[in-house]
Amino acid sequence: MTEALLDRSAPAVAPRTYQVRTFGCQMNVHDSERISGLLEEAGYAAAEEGATPDLVVFNTCAVRENADNRLYGNLGQLKPLKEKHGMQIAVGGCLAQKDQDAVLKRAPYVDVVFGTHNIGSLPTLLERSRHNQEASIEILESLETFPSTLPTKRESVHSGWVSISVGCNNTCTFCIVPSLRGKERDRRPGDVLAEVQALVHDGAVEVTLLGQNVNTYGVEFGDRAAFAKLLRACGEIRGLERVRFTSPHPASFTDDVIDAMAETPNVMPQLHMPLQSGSDRILKAMRRSYRGKKFLGILDKVRERMPQAAVTTDIIVGFPGETEEDFDDTMRVVEASRFASAYTFQYSPRPGTPAAEMADQIPKEVVQQRFVRLLELQDRITAEENAALEGTVQELLVTADTGSKGHETGRLSGRAPDNRLVHFSVPEGAPAPRPGDFVTVPITKAASFHLLSDPAPADYTLRRSAAGDAWDRWQADSCGVGTTQVDPETAGTVSLGMPALRVGR
Repeated sequence: MTEALLDRSAPAVAPRTYQVRTFGCQMNVHDSERISGLLEEAGYAAAEEGATPDLVVFNTCAVRENADNRLYGNLGQLKPLKEKHGMQIAVGGCLAQKDQDAVLKRAPYVDVVFGTHNIGSLPTLLERSRHNQEASIEILESLETFPSTLPTKRESVHSGWVSISVGCNNTCTFCIVPSLRGKERDRRPGDVLAEVQALVHDGAVEVTLLGQNVNTYGVEFGDRAAFAKLLRACGEIRGLERVRFTSPHPASFTDDVIDAMAETPNVMPQLHMPLQSGSDRILKAMRRSYRGKKFLGILDKVRERMPQAAVTTDIIVGFPGETEEDFDDTMRVVEASRFASAYTFQYSPRPGTPAAEMADQIPKEVVQQRFVRLLELQDRITAEENAALEGTVQELLVTADTGSKGHETGRLSGRAPDNRLVHFSVPEGAPAPRPGDFVTVPITKAASFHLLSDPAPADYTLRRSAAGDAWDRWQADSCGVGTTQVDPETAGTVSLGMPALRVGR
């Protein structure tokens, strides 16, 4: 009788599957990891490559050009799939915060709309929409829960994002972020460091500290030196080998941060600092409270303390009122700055920003012509800066992404301390690294946008790391074959907002 009852037991119900599509900046990537973690905690499973998911979540950007068109174009492509398979569609992030109920007016088949301040509500909103069979929209005007306290599913086992603040107190005339993310809110240093420690416990060897303006960190609790102190405190965390941060504001960049960068061994010689324009007149119109001389002065100080530092930046071309003389000023500052690379953008009006209402909007053809000239200049500088590294020896943190030609060339990929991308080969007979391990190799050739290394056996050194061990456990877990215990005396733990990888016993 018991056997008969057992035979009639109901089969397990397959979990609903999801896919998260991320548009925008590193903060959006960070938020998407939290969205994935929330969904998996709620019982969802990531959809397999090529499969039709039960849920698609768009985490959107409102800053980039054509952000609206990109979102609604993607939504339009999903409409027939939704009608056929009955999937749910959710839209969150900056564009959702900006457009709010306009999302449903343009795409009435969307099931859930949520903003930047209430990511944690997503599972509840999905269930409400499914139960009521109608769209559910919830947009808050202030932060509900700090994103880093939410569960997470990290995309990389060896690296992690750690948000130290959200929002921004600046009033740049081209930027809509303050109205979408709110005023700056700072996490307490102990909370930040606890999350970094949890990442390291899970095997990460690299963290990137995130904020709209990281070097004003501490303004909320009254400590103007807080960011420099935080960098130095990260240097005390055993097992944390690389610390990066993005993005600082030149107006708030102080010498104590430069000193902390130079004197803390695991803070990498890399700086991403947005220039936006080299024209003092345009910087004033942008409400960027620094000028070209100050920007170049910061770079001089950074390079005096860290000669090997690589500097990257953001630049906007064609801001309203930009004259040919203004653009020439930008070209002069770019030439003097010797950026390793630059993210260059053609200005486009963002509704809700003061710049969108300014007179003297620049004709598209003029903006395009200037944009091409700037790209040509920066591409030349990037190639020259890369060429200067030929013959140097670099320790690379090996990544899981082998690049578009990895299968063809057999090379693996890694990041140098200054964050340059290096494609390298493993000498015949030498041990292959895992993602998260370190290799030391000579740079044998410089390409336009990356470096190459084809070392002789004597020039290749592998250093295995806790991140590589964590990669092995992660792969074993994903294949359902058990895990490898690195430290048999210590079980894995789960920390708030940063679940540890499962460790087998």
